[in-house]
Parts: sequence; C-alpha cells; structure tokens
Amino acid sequence: MRKKVALAAGLLVLAAGCASEPPAAAPDGPVKIKFQSLAWQKESIAANKELVDEWNKANPKIQVEYVQGSWDNVNDQLVTSFEAGDPPDVIHDDSPALSGFASRGYLLDLKDKVPAELKSDIPQAAWDTVTFADGKGGQGVYGVPFLQESQVIIGNKKLLDKAGVRLPTPDSPWTWDEFAEVSKKLTKGDSYGVAWPMKSPVNKVLNLGLNFGGTFFRTDGGKTTVKVEAGEREVLQRIHDQLYKDKSADPAALGMGAADPLPGFYAGKYAMLPVGVYLRQQVVEQAPDGFEWITLPPLKGATAEQGAVSQTLSVAADSKYPEQSLKFMSFFLNGSNQVKLAKGDWLLPTSVKAAGDPAMTTEENGWNVATASVKNLVVAPFLKVNGFDEWKSKVATPTLQQFFANKITLDDAAKKLVDEGNKVLERYNQ
Repeated sequence: MRKKVALAAGLLVLAAGCASEPPAAAPDGPVKIKFQSLAWQKESIAANKELVDEWNKANPKIQVEYVQGSWDNVNDQLVTSFEAGDPPDVIHDDSPALSGFASRGYLLDLKDKVPAELKSDIPQAAWDTVTFADGKGGQGVYGVPFLQESQVIIGNKKLLDKAGVRLPTPDSPWTWDEFAEVSKKLTKGDSYGVAWPMKSPVNKVLNLGLNFGGTFFRTDGGKTTVKVEAGEREVLQRIHDQLYKDKSADPAALGMGAADPLPGFYAGKYAMLPVGVYLRQQVVEQAPDGFEWITLPPLKGATAEQGAVSQTLSVAADSKYPEQSLKFMSFFLNGSNQVKLAKGDWLLPTSVKAAGDPAMTTEENGWNVATASVKNLVVAPFLKVNGFDEWKSKVATPTLQQFFANKITLDDAAKKLVDEGNKVLERYNQ
C-alpha cells in the first residue's frame, strides 16, 4: 500500500543516537518527541489526545507533541519527511505500509527492543503482521500492532426472529452452508437475505478465503505467484451462488461501498450485511428509533480463520530519541489504553488484557461478539506479497467485479487472476 523509502545505512547509527546531536534544549530541559496520529473519528481523536495529555503530565522530562495526520495522504507525506530527514518520532500507520518503509531503512527494527510486558500481551499472530525481511537475511519487527478488523455479520433482529432461524454464537458460528440456507429463508418478495457490497472486493474476498484455506498466493524459492485452486474458489463460488443461483443476495448492491446498503438494511430490504466490525458505529448512530439489530460472529468454512492487517505504531530510524519513543508507545498501547483506542475506532484491540476488559465483552452494540472474533485473525497472506497493490488495482479488482456481475465465469476469473497477475508479480520477483 503506497510504499516508498530511503537507505538503511544510517539505521544502526541513528538508533544508537550517534548521529547529529538532538535539537538544542536546555541541559535539564525535557526531551521532545513528535507523535503523528491518524485518528480521524471524534471519539478516537479525543482518546488519543487524552492519552498524550496523561503521559505529558506524568512525564515532565519526556514531552510528546501530538501531530494530526490523515489516512488520505499519510504515506506520501511520510516519504517527504523521511527524505528530508525530519519524520515524526512515533508514526501511526498500518502494517501493509511498513514493508516498503522498512526495506529502505526508514523504520527502526523493534525486534529486541519492545518491553517484555507489551510483547507478551500481544499474540504472535498480530506480531506476524508487522514482521518483514530485514534486508540481512533475517526478519525484523517494524511496528507494534494495536488495532485490527474482522468481518462479522450485522443482522435485522426482528427478521431473524420471525424466520425462526438458529442464531449463531462465537462458540457455535454458522457455517457457510447454514448462512446460505438462512439467506434463502429471509428472501421474500423485494427483500433479500443479504447484500454483498463489493465496490472494493479484493481484501474482503482474500480475507474470507482463509475460511477454506485459500491464500491466493504461493512463494517458492523466493518467487511469489498467484494461485486460484479449490480453496480459493470456495468463497467466490458461494457468494456468486447467492447472487444468481439462490437469488438471496441483491445484485444491485454489488457496486456499493461498505456503508451504502445501510439505508436498505434499516428499511428491511436486506436482512443481513457481512461487514467490518467498525460499521457497527454507524448503525448505532444512524439506525431509526426502535430498529433492532444484532452482531453475528464470522462464518466458518473448514476453519473460521480470517486474514487481518493491523494499525501500528513505529519508531522512525531517524528519531533522536528511540528509547523515549518506545517508552511512550508502551504506555500508549498498554491494555487499559488499548480499550480506549479500540472503543474510539470501533475496532479490535490486539492486547489480550484489553480483550478481557468488561468494556470489550459487553453485549451492548455487539462488543462481545466482535471481540471474540479476534481469536480467528491471522496475518493476511497478501501482506507479504511484493506487488500486491498493483495486482489488486490492475488485475484483481476489475476481474472480481466482472465475475460478481456475472459477466465472466469462475474459470475465466481464475485464469485472469493467475495469468495477468503473474505478469505483474514477475516484475517484483526480479
């Protein structure tokens, strides 16, 4: 995702603080570090600023300056600051962006630097999302993962109750077969059991593909190629069947973005929406008075695994204060603070302590179901694929859109994804 970056040569020198002297300050004055946050929702910005204020009051010798960034242009903006030698000390981004930055030495390798308490509180599956080749034949850790997203199902409670269907639980989720049957049962007249908003289909399909072991990529001898075999075909075929065989999904929703079906959902046109957990916030804020809804757990195929990426905090290799930056990050991302950050963004904390907090396990607004889905998240296979962004934009997005629009067959789609995709990846394999 939007990757650019510079040399690794000065990394160890800078990390050791042996480069140019820190900015001038009084001998006993505070160390000042910059933290660039990408929080954008009102509650999230408030939580970020509250934690920075709390830190600054408790740590007069290490003062943090809050800098507001934007997801819209963050990686281009970071490239400019990296190249100018003046990046923020602490950088908020997401794991797909880290690989490119790390490969050119713009981010500090945190592998042996993360405090034990923070490291042990975050599962290895989350650490995998920030682990990339270090350019020396090994693997480095280039950020601390702290927020993740799973795909759940939001359902119209009255319609589900009226249909008399079994409501799934995290311990007993629906299988894809059950989901198909329930969707058919909820389809009546002009109302559909489900809407699949597929304006941006690739990440959704690839993350859900892991339900059947579909990874879509294989790497052999350092060379990555695309594969669309039995496991990868499962989710593609099942969604297509709902659209054109069962007719339980509305084809008109295919061109919609994630939130676009919500008015139809409130009006009873769609009984269920497979969406990211964050969309619950819009339902809470926008649903008409008296509208009853429920969060249902992720579907299960051969497994309930889903691919995930993470929001992350990293330390710039050019930071004059890496040790102080890590101390701040360890505070900012401790268990109780991750609860505040997760609630502000309506996402899932990576912290095991945070996931067990009563605020994250309450039934209100489906937090218990959402938080339980963390256990199914594994690193998205595409996260390690050089050239994924180009494959996604030039090959996978138009191909999947054609397939879901019933303009090409699954065999045609598979052939395009593989043949045209491998031509793209070949340039990155060289």
